[in-house]
Amino acid sequence: MPTPQPYMDVQQLSKRIGNRVLFSDVTFTINEREHIGLIAKNGTGKSTLLSILAGEEGYDSGRIILRNDLRIGYLPQTPTFDGRLTALQAVTGNTEHLDKLDRLDKLDKLDRLDKLDKLDRLDKLERLDKLDRLERLERLDNLEKLESPDFYEEQELRASRLLTQLKITDTGQLVGTMSGGQVKRVALAKVLASQPNLLILDEPTNHLDLEMIEWLENTLGRTTMSIFMVTHDRYFLDRICSSIIEMDDSRIYTYRGNYSYYLQKRQERLDNLSTEIERANNLYRTELEWMRRMPQARGHKARYREEAFYELEKIARQRINERNVRLEMGSSYIGSKIFIATDVCKAFDTKVILRNFNYTFSRYEKLGIVGNNGTGKSTFIKTLLGTEPIDSGAYDIGQTVRFGYYSQEGLSFRDDQKVIDAVRDIAEYVDMGGGQRLSASQFLQHFLFTPEEQHTYIYKLSGGERRRLYLCTVLMRQPNFLILDEPTNDLDIVTLQILEQYLQDFRGCLIVVSHDRYFMDKVVDHILVFHGNGDIQDFPGNYTQYREWRSLQPKPQEDTPSPTPSNNNQNGRNANRQRRLTFKERREMEQLEADISRLEAEKRDIETALSSGTTAVERIVEMSKRLPLLNDELDEKSMRWLELSEIEG
Repeated sequence: MPTPQPYMDVQQLSKRIGNRVLFSDVTFTINEREHIGLIAKNGTGKSTLLSILAGEEGYDSGRIILRNDLRIGYLPQTPTFDGRLTALQAVTGNTEHLDKLDRLDKLDKLDRLDKLDKLDRLDKLERLDKLDRLERLERLDNLEKLESPDFYEEQELRASRLLTQLKITDTGQLVGTMSGGQVKRVALAKVLASQPNLLILDEPTNHLDLEMIEWLENTLGRTTMSIFMVTHDRYFLDRICSSIIEMDDSRIYTYRGNYSYYLQKRQERLDNLSTEIERANNLYRTELEWMRRMPQARGHKARYREEAFYELEKIARQRINERNVRLEMGSSYIGSKIFIATDVCKAFDTKVILRNFNYTFSRYEKLGIVGNNGTGKSTFIKTLLGTEPIDSGAYDIGQTVRFGYYSQEGLSFRDDQKVIDAVRDIAEYVDMGGGQRLSASQFLQHFLFTPEEQHTYIYKLSGGERRRLYLCTVLMRQPNFLILDEPTNDLDIVTLQILEQYLQDFRGCLIVVSHDRYFMDKVVDHILVFHGNGDIQDFPGNYTQYREWRSLQPKPQEDTPSPTPSNNNQNGRNANRQRRLTFKERREMEQLEADISRLEAEKRDIETALSSGTTAVERIVEMSKRLPLLNDELDEKSMRWLELSEIEG
């Protein structure tokens, strides 16, 4: 097999914005057929780097060497199109009618004949201007190709096929009327249709539903195109990338493997660095004492040792900038009654979101909600919170429930504020539980904002940093019922790991709407699947378990009509009846039964011994202390078993 050729060689690249250095001396190579994932924390310039590599933005110093015939396809994090374009025109890049409309607008003071004459001259001048850097023969060849009917027909066929695969069925729909998810899919179709050698992708899974993420995963997994991408989707990284590049503390580390390999080797690197620093510190103390004792006039050997001392000092003063803190916070008390949905209905005209939806939410339940875009996941959340009215039915919410809501649209800060001021507007101190209180500044450090960064103006923050700040303001209010709508978009992987750990330990209720499969698998114990048209399925497991279960189901026959939902199950699946125990709850119930049996046996033994008249005094005192504790433990476990048995019943 031939050795892969380098497509792009990046040498000592540096970029700053104002006084802020985003990155410096960045060096790496992208080879033919190589799939690379870039990992770095928010605010280190990941999106800026991708924009520079795509030729969309300049840089301060360094070099980017490209192969001569390299074709680059670039997907920005937030793609934009002229809203007057149809989906097909946006993908093919055929904007001739818009160009003519714009030029006609500029000439609207001329009469029709004069306008047409000038328009014809403008067309010729603009085409020549676009080709002024090409040789004459090359210009003619390219022009003939571009004006070939076969070229346009092939281009439109490829564009239409990709749009259909990406569930854009109306290729004539104007981009200006599309949702963010639809625009992202149009942009994906555009970049794939251009058939580049190198794909540069900035958060390609953002705003895509699970079906589209899995389609893209399969498509990119098979491609021979080189890929350089930034994504927070760790399953996507694991299954697509053959190399990981990490930007950490202004340095570049390259790992020749997927995300799982990166995690393993990164930890080994940090462990080795920690050992090296510890060894250097021990030696540094000895050498520091020598430096203090030695006279200023030193011989040659002493000067050599002095130089080695300063090199040692650099190592000893290194800090492993993990900042991988564990966020432990108190939450307000939540009672056993959370919410009960009874025959809730919600529709927009003919589009049904909820149809006679019934659900009883349990204490400490952690629920994930998945489904394609447009099936009503966010609308359901808004009806629960009362910000979107329901058509009929009712939600009965417990009096102790205190919602905390992280929404896709809720990011709202004053740009003229500093980070620390936005947090202090909510509270000067945050109760972390167990008698521990943190100042606003200390709390922000849990969310990876250094004391220096806390005094940054909000308008200077990256999209991911603003999201991180928003998450901080939601959690510091200490809700006991968290509702997170797409919390992973724009957050870096370090922040996601902290959030996952927090949610796993969270002593409250949780609903997460997310397309991030890795995140869902980490934090939820069962899921609601929104299939659309009011069809909601309650699955007792995480997303990966659901996907495995779904893959084992027989494919429905196309000619077989879907069964009509019965009157007692209007949602068509099992979310409408009293919910079943999750896997975790079933295991808990089994453990409770074993514990109760053991405790009852111990109680019988103590009562028998106390009434026997033969037990020693010391043993009687010991048993008398144990018995009330035993009764309390039995009562607590029996009550929890009853709660679970009511759900099961």
